[in-house]
Formats: sequence, C-alpha cells, structure tokens
Amino acid sequence: MKVIEYLRIIRRRWIPVVALALAGIVLASLFALTRTPTYTTTSQVFVSFHGAEPTSEPATGTTYVQRRLVSYADLVRSPQLLQPVVDELGLDTDAGELGSRVQAAPVTDTVLIDITATDADPAAAARIANAVAASLAERVDELETPQQAGASPVRLQLAREAAAPSRASYPNIPVLILAGLLLGTALGVALAALREIADTRVRSEQDLRRITDSAVIGTVTMDDEARRNPLAGRTDPYRAPSEAFRRLGTNLQYLDLDGGPQALVVTSSVPDEGKTTSAINLAITLADANAKVLLIDADLRRPSVAWHLGIEESVGLTTLLIQRATIEDVVQPWGSAGLFVIPSGAVPPNPAELVGSKAMARLILQMGERFDYVIIDTPPLLQATDAALIARMTTGVLVVAGTGRLRREQLRQSLANLSAVSARVLGIVLNVAGRTAEPTTPTRPTQRTLAQQSARTARETQPVSVARPPRLTAVAEPPENRTAHGLPVRRAAPTEAERPTPAWAPVRTGRAAPGSGPAPTSELRTLRVSDRTRRTPSRAARR
Repeated sequence: MKVIEYLRIIRRRWIPVVALALAGIVLASLFALTRTPTYTTTSQVFVSFHGAEPTSEPATGTTYVQRRLVSYADLVRSPQLLQPVVDELGLDTDAGELGSRVQAAPVTDTVLIDITATDADPAAAARIANAVAASLAERVDELETPQQAGASPVRLQLAREAAAPSRASYPNIPVLILAGLLLGTALGVALAALREIADTRVRSEQDLRRITDSAVIGTVTMDDEARRNPLAGRTDPYRAPSEAFRRLGTNLQYLDLDGGPQALVVTSSVPDEGKTTSAINLAITLADANAKVLLIDADLRRPSVAWHLGIEESVGLTTLLIQRATIEDVVQPWGSAGLFVIPSGAVPPNPAELVGSKAMARLILQMGERFDYVIIDTPPLLQATDAALIARMTTGVLVVAGTGRLRREQLRQSLANLSAVSARVLGIVLNVAGRTAEPTTPTRPTQRTLAQQSARTARETQPVSVARPPRLTAVAEPPENRTAHGLPVRRAAPTEAERPTPAWAPVRTGRAAPGSGPAPTSELRTLRVSDRTRRTPSRAARR
C-alpha cells in the first residue's frame, strides 16, 4: 500500500487507531508507576604511564596505556575487585550481585575509564562508584607491579568523583509513554489495515472501478433527513440528494437510449441499497424536466412504491398482467408534473413467471412508445431472477450500489447475472449512506403518514370528498392527442404556456374557469386524503 492509502484507512477507521494509541499510553504509564526507581551515577579515573627510564617519545606510553584500557575496564566486575567494596561499604549483597549493577567502559581515544554504578538509593550509588574506582586503582597497581622490586609503571587516579543523582534513571517515564504511544499507534494502523483488507464492502467509487468498467453516472448521499423523507425532489429541491438526482437525470440524457423502448430497469444486488427511493426520485426528477414518465413497481416480492407515494396499491401490475384490468384502470397520475405510476398490485405466488411473460414484454413496448421514460423498479439481482428477466426487455439497467451494505463479490455476481442474459448496464448509481447505518428502505408507513407525504409540497390543504372520485385518466388533453385508453400520445413536450390543465392538477382556490391557464403557485392547493382512504383509488379498486 502507498502512504496515501494508509492515510485513507486511518481516516476511515480512526477509532481503533486512537483507541490502541491511548491504550499504549495507559499501559506504559501503569508500567512506569509499578517499577522501582533506580539511580545511576558515574565516576571517572585517569590512567597514566610512568616508565622507569625517561623517553623522548611520550606517545609510546600513551599507546601502551590505551591498549590496556579495555583490560582494566573488564577487571571492574571481577570478584577480587568488588569484594573489598562490599566489605568497605557494608553492603547487604555479594560480589556477584554487585557486579550486575556496576560496569566500566573506556572513553574512546582517551586514557579515561568511566565507572557506572546503579542502586535504588542515589547516595549509595555514588559511594559504590567511587569505591569501585579506588579498588580498581589498587588492583591495577597490584597487577602491573613487577615481581622484582620496583613500582608499577601504570597509575590510576580518580579524575571525577560520582555525585548522588537527583533524578531516577529508570524508569524513564517520558520515553516509556512515547514508546507506548508509538507501539499502540502502530498496532492500531496494522489492525485497521487488516480490517480494510478483510472488509470487502463497497465504500467509494474507487472500489467500483476495481470491480467493473461500467461508469458511475451518479452519486447520491442519503443523509438522515433524506432517509426520513425519501422523496428528495419534493421535500427540499435544493438539498444534496435533489441535486444528485438532477445530475443523474442529466447524465441519462447523454446516454444512447435509441434503438428500442425508452425503458430503464432500476435494481440492486441486495436489499436495502436504496433502489426503490432512487427509482422514485429519478422518475420525479425526469417528470419535473417536462418529460412524460411512467414508474412501474415490478418488485412483486417486496413492493414499496405505493407506500412511498401514498397511492392505491391493491390494483396494479399483477392485475394487468393476468388481464383482470386494463391499462386505463391501473395507471395512476402523481404530482403536478407528467409522472404516472403503475403500482405492484397484489403479491402473486409466481412473480418470476409474471414479469418474464410475453404480456410484460408487450406492456413495456407499448408504454415505451407513449412515454419518454419508463422506469421499472425490480427486486435485487441476487434475491430473485426477476430483474434479469425484465432487463432483456428494456433499453438498459441502472444498478444501485449502497455503500456499507454491498460487498464487492456480490456486485461482481450481479453484473455477471446481467451479462449472462445480455442485458446492457447503463451505469452504476452509488448510494452513499450517511453516518447512521439505517436501511434506506423504510418500514411500511401508516395511512396518515402517506397522506401527509402526499400533501407535503403544498402550502395549504383543502379537504375534498372522495366518496365518488372522478374517472382516472392520464392527462386532460384534447381527444385528438389521446389514445383509446386515455394515455398520452408521445409527442414533443409542450411549453409551460401550452400545457393544458390536467384533471388531476391541484385544485384552484380562485374562480378561474377550467382551461383558462395555470394559476399562480400561491393560489394552488393540493388534494388531501382522509386518514381512512388512500389518495385517488383506481376504477378497478372501486369495483
């Protein structure tokens, strides 16, 4: 790994790094506090050479001494040298144990020897160092004295007495704490790196690029507010999720969607990646851009489009495919733009057979000729084969990848399933989850919640009786612009001034006659559904 990758890992998994660093500091501090402090002091002796005859070359004596300094230093730990020190100072120890607390070393390029003593008492350490220096001088003088009469040519003199230290040499608390910090940090980084290697979840676009060559055509950040109100384009059009879906809609316009019905499958690899809310928000965004959009809930295993939009769900795609209703019965308009919805209907026992039937292919072909976009919400690819079956009938597939929930191998398997049926992957939508790891698909809301979400975009509400709702039609256009079923004929999108007033448009509070042009926004009010009745039930449901 490169340094920048380690920094990214630390930024992503900083909690174990910080925790182990703090643990290292705490353990080092506890270790230092439980150790008995010891004090170290040093005395120094000077070694000189005094020959029997004067010489004209003083360097000769110096060389002679320097060659013997190492031998003199080794004598410090000998029992013959240390036993007199034990007897003189009255130490409660023997010469062998004292030798482990005393050491001597010659100073490089000099004739000096440093004698170091360690003891729990600083004064005792100083006395031991000085006594060892004196004993060393006596021992060297004894060894260097010739057997014949005469004096030793080598003389050791105390050059510097040892003083009682004021600070303990062990434990060195700052050094131990620093060592604990470095060791804990290193362990934390190693643990974070191991977890990063073992963690195969998709977390960024870089992870997607390692898996597939398909382009990431959108990145949506679902924060807590977007999770509470999944309809990002309606709750607040200026929030980050709304802007992200607008960019996604713009990117779709630059894709090559010619050569077949303008139908897009929106799916994911595993549940709770946000595919349904992505499909709904994409449909709303495209409809707000003056496009006629049909949203089909083909997730016949866990349908939730109707729950989000607050529309009738008992009659829908399954009713249409088994020929218990017509297209006019199941298509429901939503909002003030050109968005129409076909809910799932009743959950069938054989969803794969229904969505893979010729009736489904004919439906997609017919709707692709009458709408600018047909967006189909399907089950996850690894949960069922429905998405792969429908993908063969459409222009392409948008795969939603939820960060923190999808694993790389799962995405590879999903793309392999699409490739096996020769489905075209238009791109990947990265659904970046916020800090709170909550499912992006909420639980089923209550009837009151659905009614409140449907009327959220209006400033005021006006109760309207729904005992005898009007006939459900796609748009209130002139007869020459409608098919036999009342669905719009595909044509160029009209301007705002040319767009007629739909029968399902918001109710006007003024007295303007129908068809006299759109009223100012401040004069529009949205229909409100009672707590016990869903908004705009279909004709088949009323039967």
